Amino acid sequence: MAKTRPEHHAEPVLESAMDYAEHEKTYNGFVTGVKWVIYASVVSMIILYFLINP
Repeated sequence: MAKTRPEHHAEPVLESAMDYAEHEKTYNGFVTGVKWVIYASVVSMIILYFLINP
């Protein structure tokens, strides 16, 4: 049985282990979630202003 040696690359392999498409999808979801939380907070403050203000 022949023993094989790992290939040695003359040039460095520039591959990233990070999945950029998934990263962008997660980031966009986070930003959208933050926007909705801000909108809900503003609406809640307006409603509370009219309920609590004598």
